[in-house]
Amino acid sequence: MHRFRSRDAYARFTGTAPIPVWSGNTAGKVRLNRGGNRTLNSALHMIAITQSRGIGPGAAYLDKLTAGGKTHTEAIWLLRRRISDAVYTALRTDQRNHVPDSPSQQRTGPAPASPN
Repeated sequence: MHRFRSRDAYARFTGTAPIPVWSGNTAGKVRLNRGGNRTLNSALHMIAITQSRGIGPGAAYLDKLTAGGKTHTEAIWLLRRRISDAVYTALRTDQRNHVPDSPSQQRTGPAPASPN
C-alpha cells in the first residue's frame, strides 16, 4: 500500500479511474479506463455485478444512480469505483494494524549455511 499516495492513485492502478473525454461539446463526459491491473479490475467488476443482483449494498446504490439518469453501464462503473475505494480503505487499515514479526523472526539476508 505504500506505493499508492491516495485512493485516486489506487483507482488508476486498478483501472477504475475514469478518463475524461474532451472532443467537441462533450463537457463532463468520461470513458472507461482500459489500463491498469486487469486482474484487479476483473475482480472488482465481478463484485459489482454480484452486488447489482441484490447481494450486498450495491443494489440500492445502482437504483439511486439509475433513478438519477445514469445508464446501467455508467452505474456499474461508479459502483466499481466505490468498491475500489472500499478495498483501498480496508488495505490501508490492515497496513496500519499490521504488527511486524519479532526481530528474531525477521531476516533481511539469506539464511546462514549449516556447518556439515
